[in-house]
Parts: sequence; C-alpha cells; structure tokens
Amino acid sequence: MCEQCILKKSRTETTKLVVRPITSTDFNSRCQVDLVDYQSCPDGEYKWIMHYQDHLTKFSVLRPLKTKRADEVAYQLTDIFLLLGAPHILQSDNGREFTANVITELKLLWPELKLVHGRPRHPQSQGSVERANADIKSMMISWTHENNNTHWSEGLRFVQFHKNRYIFF
Repeated sequence: MCEQCILKKSRTETTKLVVRPITSTDFNSRCQVDLVDYQSCPDGEYKWIMHYQDHLTKFSVLRPLKTKRADEVAYQLTDIFLLLGAPHILQSDNGREFTANVITELKLLWPELKLVHGRPRHPQSQGSVERANADIKSMMISWTHENNNTHWSEGLRFVQFHKNRYIFF
C-alpha cells in the first residue's frame, strides 16, 4: 500500500453516490422497462427482449423484438398497457427507443402516465430491472439447453411464466 494507492482509495470512498430507494405502494404504480440485447445470438428476425417489470411485485412481461425502434417498443408497451393498464410512472433508461416521438404519443392515450428517465445501464436508477435482466438471460440459457432449442423467442413465454410463478406466494 504505497502513498499513491492510499490516496486513490480514499478518493473513491468519498465519491460514492447516495441513493434514495424507490418506493412503490400499489401494483402498476411504477413500472420499469428495459431492452436486453440478444444480437449476438439472434432468433431469426428477433434480436432484442423487451422486459417490462412492476416495481412493487417484480411481475415481469417479456416480449421478443425484431428491432429496438421506437414504434416497435411503443406497440408492445401499448399491448401491455391494454392488458394490465398503464402505470402511473413508467421508468426507463435514456435510450433513443424510449425518448422518441412514438413513446411520447403514449401520453396522449394515457395522460396520467409519467415517463421517468434514468441513466442508461445505470444500476442505481434501473437496478431492479437490470438485475432481473441477468436472471432472464440465465433462465433463457437454461431453457435453450433443457429443450435443445435455439429459438429463444419460443421459450420467452415459458421463462416469463417461471419468473412470475412464485411472486405472489
């Protein structure tokens, strides 16, 4: 432990962020949405997974995406909103797919919807859904190996089922 190392260590300890925990009181009061990159192992046209998660219950909805274009993301979000209702707050990273005009049009359909943006892939702002993304990736790997099937888009519904299976018990 030389003097330079001690100085570096003391600086990093003092620059840590103070994070206020996000609290949710009801199902669908705050939801998080994120995209999982599967471009390295595409399933035909599908190269992305959209992960929509309720912050309180950790209930997840998974959808395969061909692109991460705003219109495709907005279409899938609209489908989820029509199934579960629009959340009061929708939290996402600052990716283009969530800030484009198509997403802001969702506010026309659901005026009570608030869009909250955090920093991209920043665990402090999107920690819950980012940790769940890692779970989903490992569950997808298990599903493809157990079923001897490389079409992960087919297994996505099964992974979603298993992810949500024990949430309410």
